[in-house]
Amino acid sequence: MRLGAPVFVKTKDPEELVRAHVAKGYRAAYCPALSLDRPDEIKAYRDAFAEAGVVIAEVGAWGNIIIPDEDLRKQRLAHVHHQLALADEIGALGCVDFAGSFAPDDSLNYHPKNFTQEGFDTIVETVRGVLKEVRPKRAKFMLETMQWIPPDSVDSYVALVEAINDPMFGVHFDPTNLIVSPRLYADTGSVIRDFFERLGDKIVSAHAKDLHHGKGYIVEMFEVPPGEGQLDYRAFVGGLAALEQDVPLMIEHLESEAEYDRAAAFVRGVAEELGVSF
Repeated sequence: MRLGAPVFVKTKDPEELVRAHVAKGYRAAYCPALSLDRPDEIKAYRDAFAEAGVVIAEVGAWGNIIIPDEDLRKQRLAHVHHQLALADEIGALGCVDFAGSFAPDDSLNYHPKNFTQEGFDTIVETVRGVLKEVRPKRAKFMLETMQWIPPDSVDSYVALVEAINDPMFGVHFDPTNLIVSPRLYADTGSVIRDFFERLGDKIVSAHAKDLHHGKGYIVEMFEVPPGEGQLDYRAFVGGLAALEQDVPLMIEHLESEAEYDRAAAFVRGVAEELGVSF
């Protein structure tokens, strides 16, 4: 396994950036912001990371690729095409996005069409279109699990993989985003183990965070740092370690270097308890 997280160094020097990852003990990294218009710069980063044995786990796309507004959708898709091509060029394992939403105003808004067969079919055709446009040779295109849009469960992710039916469509695993009810919160390990059993061989990269259930009458789930919530990290880390492929576990969404250090220490501690290492 590999562990990775953002590093708090402001530099445009690839070797300095790599040294910052190595100093933290990270063997995986998020891709820096780069442009296909600067191939020499891409090569410099690719070579620096490769020489240090640090894998670029993923390139983020984060564009609503099914937004109803046609002009906006074209803009978002153009960005996704660029990011997937960048991932392929820099040697990243993959490019990750969320499908978005049919809500007209915000990619993070619920819309009833998100969970219809028409919505599912649109996601399938859109992902196929991205892969057809870019035709990546190495980097997989992935959709992160989200609460308001497929893939929002193990079942829906399996269905998407089968429907898209393309070897360059990979699986991204963020178990925190799959815990969407008190019933699932009560046994997160079962959700995690089911995901590994059914999709484990297709997982390309994973995100490390945690969640905590609120106390109100209305269900509320709050994201918290790894180790401060209910997620079964023994099932998560143990499942990753059992995979044949080398999947990077990437810590995300924290504010400070100290928070990332504490999160990394927690995850490494779980791995040590299980007798595995990063």
